[in-house]
Amino acid sequence: MHCSPRPRPAPPDEPMIRFEQVHKRYPGGRDALRDLSFRIEAGEMVFLTGHSGAGKSTLLKLISCIERPTRGQVLIGGRNTAGISRRQVPAFRRQIGMVFQDHKLLADRTVFDNVALPLVISGGTSRETGRRVRAALDQVGLLGKEQLPPVMLSTGEQQRVGIARAIAARPPLLIADEPTGNLDPDLSLEIMYLFARLNRVGVTVLVASHDQGLLERLGHRRIALGDGRLIEDVDHAFPGIPA
Repeated sequence: MHCSPRPRPAPPDEPMIRFEQVHKRYPGGRDALRDLSFRIEAGEMVFLTGHSGAGKSTLLKLISCIERPTRGQVLIGGRNTAGISRRQVPAFRRQIGMVFQDHKLLADRTVFDNVALPLVISGGTSRETGRRVRAALDQVGLLGKEQLPPVMLSTGEQQRVGIARAIAARPPLLIADEPTGNLDPDLSLEIMYLFARLNRVGVTVLVASHDQGLLERLGHRRIALGDGRLIEDVDHAFPGIPA
């Protein structure tokens, strides 16, 4: 079974993310994930926690088809990633916004061009690309800085450019791998508030973080990994993130 190349949100009766008895073993015999099962509904915001080496990054790589499971099933929007050929992976990833700790910005491009890059690669018109880039920059509070090079921005602003780039194509799913790892506590909280605002307009958000101090200040569901296994899945349903 092959996935459609057109990105789309999960059907109403399907979770956005579903892992079924997923095991990931790397060459050399290291088990990164062990018989992992969970589901994340469309429209949820979830934090993925655990110590360094617990399997958080591997889990996110399985969602985006950077890695494939050794056994078990990973379903995104109801589609089994096992049916996605290497040629189809770029189209599949257009439904997933990805945010990284180190921003991965191009120093020789403006803020506008960095955010526009995935839209240009996917063949969008210049008019539509410009409209989406400006909308994304407006959402992260950087609309007035679109012609600056990234080096002219603060660390927190650079991370927000990375988020704008991830959401410019309006993906139904946003995943972030330690997005506040290089930020101070106040900036870290600001980035989490931004993710929460995106979630309120319907984006499913999964954020990996080992910063327990930060997470204690926030609400939402938490999935905790330990040595590749699910050790906790708790909904902290208190109003930790303001509107």
